[in-house]
Amino acid sequence: MWFDEAVIYQIYPLGLCGAPADNDGVKSPRILRLLDWVDHIKKTGADTVLFNPVFDSDRHGYDTRDYFHIDPRLGADEDFAQVCQALHDAGIRVMLDGVFNHVGRGFWAFKDVQEKKWDSPYKDWFHLSFDGNTNYNDGFWYEGWEGHNELVKLNLWNPAVVQHQFDAIRSWVEQFDIDGLRLDVAYCLSPEYLKQLRAFTNSVKPDFVLMGETLHGDYNRWMADDMCHSVTNYECYKGLWSAFNSMNMFEIGHSLARQFGPEQWTLYKGKHLLSFLDNHDVNRIASQLSNPDHLVPAYAMMFGMPGVPSVYYGSEWGMQGAKGHGSDAELRPAVEKPEWNDLTAWISRLAEAKKGNKALCYGAYRNVVLTNKQIIFERKCDSERVLVAINADAAPYTAHFDAGCGLAWDLISGEKHDFGGGSELPPYSAFFWKMER
Repeated sequence: MWFDEAVIYQIYPLGLCGAPADNDGVKSPRILRLLDWVDHIKKTGADTVLFNPVFDSDRHGYDTRDYFHIDPRLGADEDFAQVCQALHDAGIRVMLDGVFNHVGRGFWAFKDVQEKKWDSPYKDWFHLSFDGNTNYNDGFWYEGWEGHNELVKLNLWNPAVVQHQFDAIRSWVEQFDIDGLRLDVAYCLSPEYLKQLRAFTNSVKPDFVLMGETLHGDYNRWMADDMCHSVTNYECYKGLWSAFNSMNMFEIGHSLARQFGPEQWTLYKGKHLLSFLDNHDVNRIASQLSNPDHLVPAYAMMFGMPGVPSVYYGSEWGMQGAKGHGSDAELRPAVEKPEWNDLTAWISRLAEAKKGNKALCYGAYRNVVLTNKQIIFERKCDSERVLVAINADAAPYTAHFDAGCGLAWDLISGEKHDFGGGSELPPYSAFFWKMER
């Protein structure tokens, strides 16, 4: 499937395009700013854009008002269609954020319940009781997402709700020709719902991808042939930055071996989870890492490990941003135009190496060398074999191991590597060695 070889570029449009924090209802074609980003995205090596919420919402996009129309702060449906067309014309696929577990209090059906109470035909669209109340004093109690009452949980056991969402997805395919969805809080969605969704999207577009947001537990609860194709690999997200900050490559090495290693019991062999160093919900990697010299090897690790790599807008040139004082604005800033520097160029080379190599896209995983400050792991498929070598130390390191051959070529630089006499890794370096056999 195309997703298995993809490189994702993630954008939070309400942030990047400088939309006001609250939906003022004033229509402004801010989304057209992204037309100036198409060439940059393509140059980074990304071939798929993942948009966080673009539909009409109360504030941040995850509090939907209307699944069928673009948020007026971003413009009209036609404006977004123009952006999607420009991306597709450049050979870039489009995925949207599907927020199906809950809606905002401004959602049209919820407003009908507020007005008509038990006479509303939509009262069964939510989990509510007229025998209680909430902090909003609507005169009824309802279930909010994880206790956040500004996010009203939908009753996904109600066929009318599911059909409404499926009608919306069909309209997104028809209007914007989207290629897949990120499923917000997929860990809250039941297997029964996910199976319905997968069957429906298969019928609309056979190569349509469902990628679910999951945090903890066994990801196979949501990822299967009849549910999500992929999920977010938060276990390895934590292992990536933490291994560098603590100078303990055993952490990420053990997580990857647990998930993808050669033993029969490993969890996700053959699966293509979403790999990332940061996103719209967590500190940017340039702020998360205690040593800025670790940015280069951290990105190489993320592109070299099993999974589909994702880069969050702005982080490709080292933008900083951390959560603070209850506001995520620093994580989702407005940016007029993209930037390009040595880090961006490095990421673009990693992307090209990844996309052009079967072993890096589909290969099995095996740890070859593992120390506190270095890791070398093998990605192997029938036709080729690649060693990913990382040195997180400030000092050079010479690795001695049986490479199984004498020569290799670095997929990042194109340079030849001779394994004779040991393999020297300069400080803060990374290599993708394609083996001669």
